[in-house]
Amino acid sequence: MLGWKTTVILAFQSIGIVYGDIGTSPLYVLSSIFTDGIHNIDDIIGVLSLIIYTIITIPMLKYVFVVLHANDNGNGGAFALYSLICRHAKVSLIPNQQPEDMELSNYTLETPFKPKGTKNLKQKLENSYFAKVMLVLITMLGTSMVIGDGIFTPSMSVLSAVSGISTSLGEDAVVGITIAILILLFGMQRFGTDKVGLSFAPILIVWFALISGIGIYNLVKHDIGVLRAFNPKCIYDYFERNGFKQAWLSLGGIFLCITGSEAMFADLGHFNVRAIQISFSFVTFPAIVTAYVGQAAFLRKFPEQVSNTFYACIPGHLYWPTFVIAIFASIIASQAMISGAFSIISQAQNLGCFPKVKVVHTSTKHRGQVYIPEINYMFMIACIVVSAAFKTSTRMSHAYGIAVVCDMTITTLLVSFIMLVVWKKNIWVVVLFLPFGCIELLYLSSQMTKFTNGGFVPLVLAFFLTTLMGIWHYVQKERYMFELNNKISTESLGKLVNKGNINRMPGIGLLYSELVQGIPLIFPHFIANISSIHSVVVFVSIKAIPIATVALEERFLFRHVEPRDHKIFHCVVRHGYRDELGDHVEFESQLVHHLKEFITQELEAEAKTTTTVEQVPSIHVNENKMAYISQCYTTSDTLIEEGNHRTSSSSSYSITFSSSHMECAEKEMKFIRKAMEKGVVYMLGEAEVVANPKSSIFNKIIVNYAYSFMRKNFRQMDKVMAIPRNRLLKVGMTYEI
Repeated sequence: MLGWKTTVILAFQSIGIVYGDIGTSPLYVLSSIFTDGIHNIDDIIGVLSLIIYTIITIPMLKYVFVVLHANDNGNGGAFALYSLICRHAKVSLIPNQQPEDMELSNYTLETPFKPKGTKNLKQKLENSYFAKVMLVLITMLGTSMVIGDGIFTPSMSVLSAVSGISTSLGEDAVVGITIAILILLFGMQRFGTDKVGLSFAPILIVWFALISGIGIYNLVKHDIGVLRAFNPKCIYDYFERNGFKQAWLSLGGIFLCITGSEAMFADLGHFNVRAIQISFSFVTFPAIVTAYVGQAAFLRKFPEQVSNTFYACIPGHLYWPTFVIAIFASIIASQAMISGAFSIISQAQNLGCFPKVKVVHTSTKHRGQVYIPEINYMFMIACIVVSAAFKTSTRMSHAYGIAVVCDMTITTLLVSFIMLVVWKKNIWVVVLFLPFGCIELLYLSSQMTKFTNGGFVPLVLAFFLTTLMGIWHYVQKERYMFELNNKISTESLGKLVNKGNINRMPGIGLLYSELVQGIPLIFPHFIANISSIHSVVVFVSIKAIPIATVALEERFLFRHVEPRDHKIFHCVVRHGYRDELGDHVEFESQLVHHLKEFITQELEAEAKTTTTVEQVPSIHVNENKMAYISQCYTTSDTLIEEGNHRTSSSSSYSITFSSSHMECAEKEMKFIRKAMEKGVVYMLGEAEVVANPKSSIFNKIIVNYAYSFMRKNFRQMDKVMAIPRNRLLKVGMTYEI
């Protein structure tokens, strides 16, 4: 639990990261609603009422008071929700769950189910392969919408701000200035959310003070009567006056007043729930509502100014200061969804649903603040293309809202699952939450009327990204199943290592495999090509756990691969979707340190074991076990060998561990240290995944072309961990799936 001082600091930072998008919506909302002008002066009151209650319903009630609590140990976003569901129901498509994972300190499971209906739902989810596939596809689609939002938000916000000088410079100049600002914005991302947030927060606070001050000024000067918009009856009057169809069509523009609300949840990993609640309730909400009230009061007197409402209602002496602050605020608005997109892509990659990219953790104080260079520059290019193609914020608004409302609807669906599967709420409690989804579907239906006017762009983008993630996850799953079905037995490994032509050279060999249990198929392939292995071999399985973080002391899970004298270990490196594996130097150090700890703890555990054997004519003892004990320990009584049996010379005997136990432990440590001095070599299987010749044409296209293209053009494991080439050994192998 963070202290109030830290929470207040995070709340201050969150203003500079989270609320730029929703905070700059007054720049373009009213002009997007009244695209054909204002035909009835009373419609201003109706639209203002819809704006006020939309902000109260979605950002305040849904996100601040419900969705923020559906976090995964302080993390938000679609994949955080999916991870939470995976921990409480066996819905993961990759069968790598182990009982040991549930013992992790952050792997908290709730008490058994009580409501019968929710228990049945959990069982249906676990037993239905189709439901599992649909759940992960919905999660990917929600992620794709956030990424699409991260592309449209910068273009929309900056274009809207720069449009204040469109009358003097022209449309082409506005687009050029917008592109220049976008290049500057994406160039700043490498400094990290922490530094960007601290620098942006004061600017956005000034922005909120300006728009709320201007709003109060217009309210008092022009028409204080617009305050009656707080009466929800004005919404009914608006629909009755314009007819349902016309009023329904205007909902597409009204929805733009809450774009950026999803950033509160997507960026949650950068801050915490309390910080977001404080900053929205006491700063953002009153500021933007006051701004809309003031604009409505101004339009009641000057309805002809609706196409440029925001800048037209600014008092003359504040025009240029507001214009400059608006430019900075639009840059901040862009930052909100860029940060959220970085976080959610990092989560998707760690859970095996996105190709490998370089993730840079930019803050040592606040875990989860990341920067992804490749994605950053892809975003920059996409934003430039979008800005040049749409040219104005009004045309872009046709596409902008669809990505946002789709993401919100998916969040509502996933949170409903959380309520049933994780919170174990009664089905009727969930029914009370579903009206939020109904409202969002109503807004979505209105937005879809703009499909041919650019609304198709975010949907095509989301379909492309979902397909990319789906293909990657599918092939990773099939690759894992291939390794699992073709793993090498311990007996086969023993025969392989004991071959006379196999040399044991000094050093530590780390063989990477995705297989959590068993010997990977690639190992005998290495031996067949090299005919030698290192004196210490560790099969390393890097396993994603559906939790945010795994404590460092719990991350490495070792076990011996029998027989022990072969010095072969299996290590499962468990990490959460917010964890950083580190470079090869740090990783080596941690792995060897935990290997030594494992050996010490294992010997100590055996040293504490006291074996008492009652007197019998003969005692059968496992020869291998006794041979191992005799190497490391001495006994208090003399053991007399009689044929194939061993008996004690007294009625019972206790194995007492003295200095020889310490000598054995020291011998093991010395062996590991000596191997470490000779160096660590990384062995990676360059597995080429191809479709089985007997598989369908569709499967061949996915595996042989789509997946192969992604694998060749994204980072490999050695690039992600920055493994030096002179310590990397690759052997090729082909998997048919």
